[in-house]
Amino acid sequence: MSTSKFHRFKTDISHIKLPVKSTFPFYYEPHPIAIEAVRELQEYLLTTDDIDHDFGIGNNITKSSLGKMFGVLVVKDEFGDLGYLAAFSGKLGDRNIYDHFVPPIFDMLEEGSYFMQESYKLDLLNKEILRLENNQELQRLKSTLDHEIILTNQKIKSEKKILKSHQKSRQAQRESAIGSLSKEEYADLKTKHNQESINDAFLLREYEVYLKEKLSIHRQRYDELAIPISEMKVEMKSNSKALQDWLFEQYNFLNIDLKSKNVIDIFKHKIPEVPPSGAGDCAAPKLYQYAFLHRLKPIALAEFWWGAPPSSNSRKHKYFYPSCRGKCEPILGHMLEGLDIDPNPLLINHAVGKVLETVYEDEHLLVINKPPEFMSVPGKLVTNSVQERLKAKYPKSTGPMIVHRLDMSTSGIMIVTKSKEVHKRLQDQFKTRKVKKRYIALLDGLISNDEGYINLPLRVDLENRPYQIVCKEYGKSARTKYEVISRKEGKTKIYFYPITGRTHQLRVHASHHLGLNAPIIGDDLYGKRADRLHLHAEAIWFEHPVSGENMFFEVESDF
Repeated sequence: MSTSKFHRFKTDISHIKLPVKSTFPFYYEPHPIAIEAVRELQEYLLTTDDIDHDFGIGNNITKSSLGKMFGVLVVKDEFGDLGYLAAFSGKLGDRNIYDHFVPPIFDMLEEGSYFMQESYKLDLLNKEILRLENNQELQRLKSTLDHEIILTNQKIKSEKKILKSHQKSRQAQRESAIGSLSKEEYADLKTKHNQESINDAFLLREYEVYLKEKLSIHRQRYDELAIPISEMKVEMKSNSKALQDWLFEQYNFLNIDLKSKNVIDIFKHKIPEVPPSGAGDCAAPKLYQYAFLHRLKPIALAEFWWGAPPSSNSRKHKYFYPSCRGKCEPILGHMLEGLDIDPNPLLINHAVGKVLETVYEDEHLLVINKPPEFMSVPGKLVTNSVQERLKAKYPKSTGPMIVHRLDMSTSGIMIVTKSKEVHKRLQDQFKTRKVKKRYIALLDGLISNDEGYINLPLRVDLENRPYQIVCKEYGKSARTKYEVISRKEGKTKIYFYPITGRTHQLRVHASHHLGLNAPIIGDDLYGKRADRLHLHAEAIWFEHPVSGENMFFEVESDF
């Protein structure tokens, strides 16, 4: 094949047995043939001068450094020759097009294109809005108007207060007059007070009209400058939406049968229906699009991070990561139709044949030792879980039973209750942080401090669930104490004492560059896959919810 996008392997790959099916992109172990393609691409990235982008490799990290997700797709051409395609997510520098990489689904950055022309107009409009908003006369009028609004409200409030005191005074006069005035005299007094009340109300309305007329003069002066800005903002919003809708229509994705769907149709009936920003610009859709356009058969996919980590995500240089779910899952769901791909490993029931060990049991609760790869509660696709097993074993139990959860991949101690009341009491202990837990983990890296404290707020990655990201603006407080047990052969065994209990808290705090910067061994989300996730809930302290006795349980890990 003559195209420069199809890269023949430089090394001998004849010894590598090809996969029977193509890669399931959302959970996979990179195939050896894909790893070889990645190795060649990474060698290219280290030696090329064609890319003007600050990846922040090694010690060359600056404030502008930012890594990038790359991908390879091993393919066969129509003659049966093996090669691979390469792609990157988003753009590199200010360019979408590079000789070594497949093109984007749609090149919005093409010079002189409709998108660039309209974007330029929007940029000019936005600059004009900013210029007008920064006008000193507008700001002065806004300040004056705000001051007059406050002053007007204060005057009206003060007048209402005076009227209320008049009302109370009249009420007191009537009450003191009872018994001392005749019926006719009392009726005359009430009539007089009613008229005074009407007069007060009339005067208040007139005073309000007077004050608001004065205020309207200031508002009119301000509106003369502010209304054109508001009209320009409406115009900008309308034009921006029209351009975005037009752009969505340009993103048309193929499958192996060359059936096309645009991004709007793909995200229809999804949540949210509006495609997320950057949908279609990730590496995987670009790779499959090019393969289908050129009648290349996909063999194996692999995506990896190259360079410095982003501020929020846990990304490591050269680590493999699956395709994102928020943007890519709907798109690849269409693109992979008709392609023979590996089954979804997430549909496998890993709990089959595994036993829940009971560490302690009484009439109110039990403490169990959960094996790794065993769900705490039923999932959408697989229901075999601690909760399901114990509900079947204790059919007379009431309430939800599960007091706290462990990640499916995490092993260790869990408390399970047999009644709704006991469950509530124990949950209250968790909420007030009276329950103490200790985890043991094996980290991929050497931690210099013997002990410490991690405070990184977390929230879910809305575009790539179930990943959690560090977010100081919207994240929930997540705090962890740690204590190093030992260091050996580039690995650190460590105790974690979680103060809060956020989803994936220990995994992110371990892997994130602002945390320990050392993923837990076997972490298939934030690190590298292994035989298991080396994270174990080893010990727990709590007060028995019925007897009040101080309880402590410990179960050693197998690593």
